[in-house]
Amino acid sequence: MKKNKISLVIYCLLVVFLSSCTPKVSPKTSVELGVKEIKKGVLLGYLVKSDLPNSLKLLPPPPEEGSVAFQLDQEKAAYYVGLKDEARKEQAIKDADLSFPNALESFNAVLPILISEQTTPNTYMLIRRTLMDAGLSTYSAKNYYKRARPFMVNNTPICTPDDEQALRNDGSYPSGHTAIGWTWALILSEIFPNQADTILHRGIEFGISRNVCNAHWDSDVKAGRLVAAAVVAKLHANKQFLIDMQAAKIEVESLLNDVK
Repeated sequence: MKKNKISLVIYCLLVVFLSSCTPKVSPKTSVELGVKEIKKGVLLGYLVKSDLPNSLKLLPPPPEEGSVAFQLDQEKAAYYVGLKDEARKEQAIKDADLSFPNALESFNAVLPILISEQTTPNTYMLIRRTLMDAGLSTYSAKNYYKRARPFMVNNTPICTPDDEQALRNDGSYPSGHTAIGWTWALILSEIFPNQADTILHRGIEFGISRNVCNAHWDSDVKAGRLVAAAVVAKLHANKQFLIDMQAAKIEVESLLNDVK
């Protein structure tokens, strides 16, 4: 019996020793793993189809024609169509561009350091991949309601006329651009907590740019933010996203320390 006890102790010590000698393997980031393109310039998102928020279940129906809510949409649209602020219109045009690296200009303008593929590869990857997650999450509702966009109702031009034909065939409710911009704002405010208010304000304005462009109703934009919140919640349950988020925080913190 005593011999058995000694053997058990030796065995336990051996297990502890071997486990302490086993090298710890750091999880690989998306930058290290590489991420395939779904189409030119567009990367695969983090969430598989079954994990995407279902915007059709998440959102109420868009305002019906003749309702008070739709009247409010029309009043807001008329206000932005009549807007004389040329600088705000120029910003709306910039916010409409979701191609990279241009898409990051709207947020880089309010950040203390530049987010780019060269300077902050992990943060850059987060932003690129989550574009797909946020955008796709709007389509169950978009495809179901097939809501006409403001410019199709008020017959007034949009700020990006080259996009008009594609937008005519893409439902207005909810706003995909807004969902993407608010997703980015929520993620970046977590990476840059000291600039959170400024980043979130930029995210709100990113959505309002769709009103300024005459491409979305006010209710489309508000619904887009709801979808974005659901997307970010889902992302925080995704292992690879969390690995990349931690890597982004580390690289940003290092750069912020360098500029102090």
